[in-house]
Amino acid sequence: MRRPKATSCYPRCCPVILLLLLKLVLAQYEHLGYPPGYPDPEQEHYTAPQLTADTPRIQLRLAGDKRKHNEGRVEVFYNSEWGTVCDDDFNIHAAQVVCRELGYVEAISWSPSSKYGKGQGPIWFDNLHCSGKERTLALCPSNGIGVSDCKHSEDVGVVCSDKRIPGFKFVNTLHNHVENLDIQVEDVRIRAILSSYRKRIPVTEGYVEVKDGGKWKQICNTEWTEFNSRVICGMFGFPGERKYNARVYKMFARRRKPTFWDFSVNCTGNEAHLSSCKLGHATLLKSNGTCAGGLPVVVSCVPGRTFAATPMMGFRKAFKPEQPLVRLRGGAFVGEGRVEVLKNGEWGTICDDNWNLLSATVVCRELGFGTAKEALSGGRLGQGMGPVHMNEVKCSGFEKSITDCLFNKEALGCSHEEDAAVRCNIPAMGFQERLRLSGGRNPYEGRVEVLVERNGSLVWGTVCSEGWGTMEAMVVCRQLGLGFASNAFQETWYWPGEVSADAVVMSGVRCSGTEMSLSHCLHHGDHLNCPKGGGRNAAGVSCSDTAPDLVLNPQVVEQTTYMEDRPMFMLQCAYEENCLTSTSGQTPANSYRRLLRFSSQIHNNGQADFRPKASRNSWVWHECHRHYHSMEVFTLYDLFSLNGTKVAEGHKASFCLEDSECDEGVEKRYECANFGEQGITVSCWDTYRHDIDCQWVDITDVKPGDYIFQIVINPNYEVPETDYSNNIVKCRCRYDGHRVWMYSCHNALNNRYCMT
Repeated sequence: MRRPKATSCYPRCCPVILLLLLKLVLAQYEHLGYPPGYPDPEQEHYTAPQLTADTPRIQLRLAGDKRKHNEGRVEVFYNSEWGTVCDDDFNIHAAQVVCRELGYVEAISWSPSSKYGKGQGPIWFDNLHCSGKERTLALCPSNGIGVSDCKHSEDVGVVCSDKRIPGFKFVNTLHNHVENLDIQVEDVRIRAILSSYRKRIPVTEGYVEVKDGGKWKQICNTEWTEFNSRVICGMFGFPGERKYNARVYKMFARRRKPTFWDFSVNCTGNEAHLSSCKLGHATLLKSNGTCAGGLPVVVSCVPGRTFAATPMMGFRKAFKPEQPLVRLRGGAFVGEGRVEVLKNGEWGTICDDNWNLLSATVVCRELGFGTAKEALSGGRLGQGMGPVHMNEVKCSGFEKSITDCLFNKEALGCSHEEDAAVRCNIPAMGFQERLRLSGGRNPYEGRVEVLVERNGSLVWGTVCSEGWGTMEAMVVCRQLGLGFASNAFQETWYWPGEVSADAVVMSGVRCSGTEMSLSHCLHHGDHLNCPKGGGRNAAGVSCSDTAPDLVLNPQVVEQTTYMEDRPMFMLQCAYEENCLTSTSGQTPANSYRRLLRFSSQIHNNGQADFRPKASRNSWVWHECHRHYHSMEVFTLYDLFSLNGTKVAEGHKASFCLEDSECDEGVEKRYECANFGEQGITVSCWDTYRHDIDCQWVDITDVKPGDYIFQIVINPNYEVPETDYSNNIVKCRCRYDGHRVWMYSCHNALNNRYCMT
């Protein structure tokens, strides 16, 4: 019988087999094991615009006092000189042409009247009439290049989308002036090369690669500086860079031929993103494709304390700001918030006059994050309390602390409506990939489903709803990048979810509210315990971009405190609503109770109205006082001995949650009369006067002495807030048996697990 002909191809197959083996060996240096998002999907190829010979050749860049790398004043390079564009007749179509020419997918908005500062040089374009489809701004009808009657106070700015055009190819037509151009590439990444770094999250060391023309390319290190490394580390969420073992990377570069980008990079070290750096000289490649230095750029970044792994516990379980002089408050995510500084023992805010990315970046790096991706003004992340400590802050960008920057100590005219805030770059931790919301009507709500490892494979499942509350929902919304929790649900029968994920895979979840991932919260682990099971009884959430923030005014408590002896026959309604101590039940009607009375003024400093959790149909009518309770316990009043023992207590149901007064220019929205809506509007406050029933602590059985008085707002976390750390007020209290004094009242840190 004749042998099969296939055996005769053996010699030809050897090279193929060897090539496959070589690829497998080198695969350890490639995408295998990268965090989600690193593998390169096939993208549509960007086609560079074909321009006729008579089309003026221009280059664009975004400049000025930028809030992000993808926005700024529009500047045009023409005839060997940079100039600007006038805002006359400029519209979103013209902005679209600008953004597309710069490699962004689309324009978001545009701004007239030199929002990003006044430019210099000629005003190259005026009265532009773009359709939005032009391949370059030079093709839009206008008065003609350089023909303008505008001033630089009319310079136009644009905001482009973060997303770059897939396959975008930067084409430089002005080779003599490359150093004046912003870097325009499709994407940037740190690609982990060594196997030890590929397994780490976040990726902190590897090649710096840019995506240009749909292909990832390395950068030649001949002109690379530590300032460039500082920018790269900062944009990926790291506060600083460090040295690395160059010998290992040199060995790898010899084994794998790099593909180099056409240009070098020129950063000052203060840029928030590589796109804000200037293009360097053209890369000179040798005949074998290597650059003059022969090596690709490598960076090694140092993660901040929040993201640094420790041998014992992996990543830190919760975000706990440990910087004694600066902190962030009111943000939905780690790395964002209102900037507060400590001065003379008192926390205060920063006025937003001259607030910019440079100053914001100093704050971000100081707290262990990367560069600032946004410098927010106008109290965008809620209003703070206390004094405004700093105004007109001016930083070089290299300060160790915001307190080292120059600033105006006089904050005249600054109110908390002008509080400055930041959003910082943080490392990609991959937390979003292990959690999803399923069955909701929109991406902001649904049944919580988590990805866990079971029997060696990853499976989706539900979370047991027993004990599920606001704090746990807050962590879910943060992990998914959806803001604050607006509701936590213990039943989700109306959200079917994925049938294959009905089984419970996590139970006993209890969060402090500051964790970056639900897996960082306390939970049962592999020993599940959920009697009701998952499916319709699984945990669910709804998320929101904004939330309220209630803050009690400590000065009002201190100034209004007094003592009253009130006859028992005048306290029958209060007795029915449990506003007296348990011993009052044996008190004769002709005796009296001794009450510690005070007023409380509760301000909504947040970004959304404070509304009771229960809907109107669930409010409870109290006949004696003839009012509705929308929250059974809205505030707690407690008196403690100096060693922490509770000696007296009181509570306040929200029988009338309404706007007593509002800041100037804000209208009241909530009034309890005639079964009206209850709530507290943003920038309004609800005052509970000292002469209202239950606005007291019954101290009849308290002995004279020194005590600590404590008030807690929203103690059961029934309503989500941007900041629970300011929900407690503590005062020193002295009672001599005849009189009572309250002094040293202050807002105290709220710790969920330390509350008595």
